[in-house]
Amino acid sequence: MAAYAGIFDLFGLREWCDAGKTKSLMSLRQLKGEDPAWWEIPFPSLDNLHKACGSIPQTRDFTAWLENGFLAIRPSLRVVLDPLTQPLSWALDGALTLFTTLPWWCLVPIILVGTMLSSKSSRITAFVAACFAFFLFTDHYGYAVQTLSIIFVCTVLCAILGVPTGILMSKNDTAQRVITPVLDMLQTLPTFVYLIPLIFLFKITEPKLYGLAIILYSIVPVIRLTNLGIRLVDRDVIEAANAYGMTARQKLVQVEIPLALPNIMAGINQTIMMSLAMVVIASLVSAPGLGTLVLDGINNLRLGVGFVAGFGIVLLAIILDRVSKAALARVDESRKI
Repeated sequence: MAAYAGIFDLFGLREWCDAGKTKSLMSLRQLKGEDPAWWEIPFPSLDNLHKACGSIPQTRDFTAWLENGFLAIRPSLRVVLDPLTQPLSWALDGALTLFTTLPWWCLVPIILVGTMLSSKSSRITAFVAACFAFFLFTDHYGYAVQTLSIIFVCTVLCAILGVPTGILMSKNDTAQRVITPVLDMLQTLPTFVYLIPLIFLFKITEPKLYGLAIILYSIVPVIRLTNLGIRLVDRDVIEAANAYGMTARQKLVQVEIPLALPNIMAGINQTIMMSLAMVVIASLVSAPGLGTLVLDGINNLRLGVGFVAGFGIVLLAIILDRVSKAALARVDESRKI
C-alpha cells in the first residue's frame, strides 16, 4: 500500500519493514507504481499496514499468538481448575445416574408430589402428569429426565453461588462496580462463545465442560435480581430493625432476604429458563438429553426426530416456568399475609 509505505519511509523505518517482508502477489496498480486516490485509501488495519511494512503482523498472526498463548498457559490453568471443578462433574454424573436409574413409576410420582407441594395447584400437577405421559408414550422419557437432572444441578449451583454474590453486591458498592462489567459480558456473549475456551481447557467427555457453560450463561439473572431485591427493601423497615437493635446478620436473614424473596425467586425462574436453553446448545459438547435428538435431527435432516424433541423441550420449559411461577405466587401471597 504505497500511501502507508511513504509514512514508514518518512520515519526511516524502511530497513526494518523490509526485514520482515514476505513475497506476495502485487496488484496491477502497484506494478505500475501508481498511488491510490485519497478516497480509495483503506483504513490502516493490520493487514493493510502489513502490505506496506512486512514487520507489522497480520491479523491472522495476532489471532495465532492469542491461541498459542492460551495453549501455553493451559496446563497451569488445568492444575488450578481441575480440582475446583471436579465436584461439578461428580454432581452431574450422580444426578444423571439417579434420575435415569429410578424407574418411571417411582420418579414420576416424586416429581408430581414435588409439583403439588410447591405450586398447590391440582391443574398444574395434572398438566405435568400429562407431559410426562407424553414423554413415556413417545419413548422420550429417558432423554427428558436427563435434561431435567442437568437443569436441577446447574440451577441449584447457580442459586448457591448467585444469591451470596447478589447479597455482596447489594452491601458493597465497590463489589457492584467490579462485578457488574463481568455480568454484562456474560449476558451479552453469544451462547456458542461460552464453549470455545472450555473446549480448550477440558476434555469434551467431561461433564464439567457443559456444566460450566450452563452455569456461566444462566447465573446472571439470579445475581442481578438478588442485588436489586435487597436494594429495594424499604428504608423505613431497615430503620425499624435498627431501632430494635438487630445486628447486620439478623437484619439480612430476618428482614431483607424475606422481603427480597420474590425478586430472588424471579431470578431463579429466569435462571431455570436460561439453563434449559443452554442445555440444547451444550449437546454439541456431549451434554445428554433432548438436545442430542435436536442435534441429530439437524445433522441428519430427520424432521420428525427434531420436531418431537423440540416439542418436548417446549413442554419442559412450560413445566418449569409454570411450577416456578406458582411457587413465586405463593411467596407473594405469604408476604401479603
